[in-house]
Amino acid sequence: MSDVVAKAGQAYMKQLGAHPLRTKAITSGVLAGCSDVVAQKISGVKKLQFRRVLLIMLYGLAYAGPLGHFLHKLMDKIFHGQKGKETTAKKVIVEQLTVSPWNNLMFMMYYGLVVEGRPFGQVKSKVKKDFANIQMTAWKFWPIISWINYEYMPLQLRVLFASSAASCWGVFLNVKAARSSSIAGARRKEGRKEGRKEGRS
Repeated sequence: MSDVVAKAGQAYMKQLGAHPLRTKAITSGVLAGCSDVVAQKISGVKKLQFRRVLLIMLYGLAYAGPLGHFLHKLMDKIFHGQKGKETTAKKVIVEQLTVSPWNNLMFMMYYGLVVEGRPFGQVKSKVKKDFANIQMTAWKFWPIISWINYEYMPLQLRVLFASSAASCWGVFLNVKAARSSSIAGARRKEGRKEGRKEGRS
């Protein structure tokens, strides 16, 4: 088994060296799709929504993977020749103040407009309502991931590491959303019960 894993790792690194952008895009797409499958299962869906999985994979393939590829190349150019923890901290700050809010905004827009097929007005309202909370939550998680990525990961593996973390983050957000919906649903039921009781009295 260890030989199979080692050979698979070697083959992946070979593709990463020969076709970095394509390999990172495919990796991001596959991991995003796997994340959504896990999220759907944890959320308790009886039948897997393959359309949603494919659309989430498309997001990773066409946007998240390529963005990560060019982002880390750009970071290395901006901080060329600079090393040490202070440089790592600067990279994390720059990423969290620019790319992180943009990514969250893009995903919310994509998910609402494309995955859920909602009208632009509804999506815009949801973004206004939830964006600040999502971004504040992201800043509790992603700076740690970014620090590890810049400090310990070689350039060619940073997108893989970030995509793996994004998969876990995606599952967390989906489970959180599902729990919030369940709580809201329970409260609505309680409200209707109370309303019926008051109506009888």
